[in-house]
Amino acid sequence: MIKLTRMNGSELYVNPDLIETIEETPDTHLTLANGHKYLVLESAAAVIEKIILFRAKVMRRAAVAPVRKYLLKRQRDAFRLCCMLED
Repeated sequence: MIKLTRMNGSELYVNPDLIETIEETPDTHLTLANGHKYLVLESAAAVIEKIILFRAKVMRRAAVAPVRKYLLKRQRDAFRLCCMLED
């Protein structure tokens, strides 16, 4: 979600995947896929920059992190079993 500002100063969070068009005449009008229209203070360039930053943040979080084993071998001996399973 990206944070935008309505003309009356209140904050608005918009899903950037739903934005279909951004018009700047001179106010910035957003039209969403569901038909809702919003008038915001930010310029079209600022809205596009926020969308790019949002998607970059999503991509960074989706990047593969180094895999850590749940219980390292050297730490395994520090834990004792509460019960022994018999075959």
